[in-house]
Amino acid sequence: MRRVNATEKEVMLVVGEASGDVHGAHLVQALLKREPDLRIYGVAGELLEQTRFEVLFTVAKLTGMGLVELVGNATDLWRAYRLLRRTLRERKPSLLILIDFPEFNLRLAKLAKGLRIPVLYYVSPQIWAWRQSRVRQISRWVDRMAVVFPFEVPFYEKHGVKVTFVGHPLLEAVRVTRDRGVVLEKLGLDPAKTTVAMLPGSRRKEVSAHLPVMLKAAARLGSERDIQFICIRASTVDQRGLDSILRECVLKVPVVETDRYSAMNAADLVWTASGTATLETALLLKPMIVVYRLSRLTYLLARLLVKVDHIGMVNLIAGERIVPELVQNDFEPERIVEESRILLDNQNIRTRIIEKLAKLRERLGSPGAAGRVAEMALAMMS
Repeated sequence: MRRVNATEKEVMLVVGEASGDVHGAHLVQALLKREPDLRIYGVAGELLEQTRFEVLFTVAKLTGMGLVELVGNATDLWRAYRLLRRTLRERKPSLLILIDFPEFNLRLAKLAKGLRIPVLYYVSPQIWAWRQSRVRQISRWVDRMAVVFPFEVPFYEKHGVKVTFVGHPLLEAVRVTRDRGVVLEKLGLDPAKTTVAMLPGSRRKEVSAHLPVMLKAAARLGSERDIQFICIRASTVDQRGLDSILRECVLKVPVVETDRYSAMNAADLVWTASGTATLETALLLKPMIVVYRLSRLTYLLARLLVKVDHIGMVNLIAGERIVPELVQNDFEPERIVEESRILLDNQNIRTRIIEKLAKLRERLGSPGAAGRVAEMALAMMS
């Protein structure tokens, strides 16, 4: 274990999924721009690995989906926790930064609090939607919350948590760098054809639950109209697992590895697993169908615990059903095809969705979240 001089500053950063990897990478770049000698280490995905970041554990080994599914990943979770616990005790970083992933990260926050290491939590767990009792843990163990939705501020202030709205990091992350024709031609597709993008999730079990159903829907839709499909891989999903599922499809479905936002922007319609991808799609003003399927037990538990009317982040923020949601038993190929026909063919509905997505974007603040959080982090270390 590396020892540091007392004058050196170190930060441990822990993410647990693809969206956290994106936000974490931007934050690391913002921190190093302001303090180049800062040492940053922790749990990383592919994007964080491309920065000047010391990888202690990879996020791909941590990802689960839901309470029950996380149990099946308990060995890797425990290995990661023991490693990070030992690192916190031995290296005593100047700051612990946690990004979402509450079931794991709140345990680290408690440990850091006992070690008198300040804790900054960036991207709040959705405790306003379910398991609100966790706010008591946050108030005890977290020194500062940096939230990405304005409605989260009064929730935390009510419970005595120091909180700052920093704007949503996706406002600066979601950028289109290539036009539709260039993107589709590079994938071997026809820019003149209707295109559907499939985003099956950022976790292995999500992909296993969602992609086969999406592919069956693609085959049905492809049998009735001239249409083409692309699949966009999250940085936390193994390429080999994705390929093994895609081989079963009768259609040609190329996989997008880089410049995901340009690829999403090239689509006329997006089928996406619930999660951050719904917000990415919304910022690109793309009509979408939000899908999700859990194990039966996890779903039943969620029904008891969740206190919101929608699962898609876009619909949650808007407070209304802007785009269709197909959850659990409703997530079937025929339902996807049915909703896709409407969103592809009814121009009035498409226009209304796009207008509402544009209004939603205005509610997310202004670009520059990573820089604001970096300034906050450096102030907490001074």
